[in-house]
Amino acid sequence: MFSKLSYKQQRIIIIVGFLIVPLGLLATFSFLPVANMFWYSFTDWNGFSEKEIVGFENYVTVFTDPEYFRVFAVSLYYFFATFAQMGIALYFATILSFKVRMKNFFKGVIFFPYLLNGVAIGFMFLLFFQPDGGLDTVLKAIGLDAIITHWLGNPDMINISLAGTSVWRYMGFNFIIFLGAISSIPNDIYEASEIDGANKWHQFIYIILPSIKIIVSLNLILAISGALSAFEIPYIMTGGSNGSATFVIQTVDTAFKYGKIGLASAMAVILLFIVIIVTAIQRKFFGEEN
Repeated sequence: MFSKLSYKQQRIIIIVGFLIVPLGLLATFSFLPVANMFWYSFTDWNGFSEKEIVGFENYVTVFTDPEYFRVFAVSLYYFFATFAQMGIALYFATILSFKVRMKNFFKGVIFFPYLLNGVAIGFMFLLFFQPDGGLDTVLKAIGLDAIITHWLGNPDMINISLAGTSVWRYMGFNFIIFLGAISSIPNDIYEASEIDGANKWHQFIYIILPSIKIIVSLNLILAISGALSAFEIPYIMTGGSNGSATFVIQTVDTAFKYGKIGLASAMAVILLFIVIIVTAIQRKFFGEEN
């Protein structure tokens, strides 16, 4: 019977046959949960009792209740840290794209933190930031005792310390992406610029940056999205205590510690829309050449 069908019909059946399983899984584990999340966000539900529809009350609570709104301020630490992260990554990627002694060794050192398990990094930096730990020892050795503080106990420093840990953790990813993009630039362009009298700074401004503009925009959107969804490092190191709760930590606690599934769903929807808006802005200003 299958052989009696036309080539076009057979092709359609084969395509549908191969797609039905992955599309079914995608709908079951992605689209359906997202749809339920939207529905839950308009209800007052603790996960067990009957759902009570409350309209936009959960969304109003997120933006008006200081307990929930302050997590946006915490996200700003990670947001600004992403620019430092990308700047450092681009700096090292540019330097190591030229002829440098032991460049392969430095590439491995810079990328290595990204290969480590996030839980291990959290515990490692707990020891690093504790009183008389690694950071305090280094500061004392170079005569900077005066700036020593309780890095994870001081409310003014805790989020800076955690954001710094995230920079160290994820900078290697940005670095390797930048390095790959810069390495794809033909050497002939550098040689021609040197003949015209360009130095390394000129090559960076007029050759490297324009050539990797799309990669920079991609890394930027990934870094910003990561800043908004920061969870692993602060959760392991502080559990969100002492004013270090990020948006995701607050969402998880709201859902599973306090049983406010509807409110937590609203927070998740807000995070989703923030990421979509940031992506749209990135595509508007950096996606013109795609």
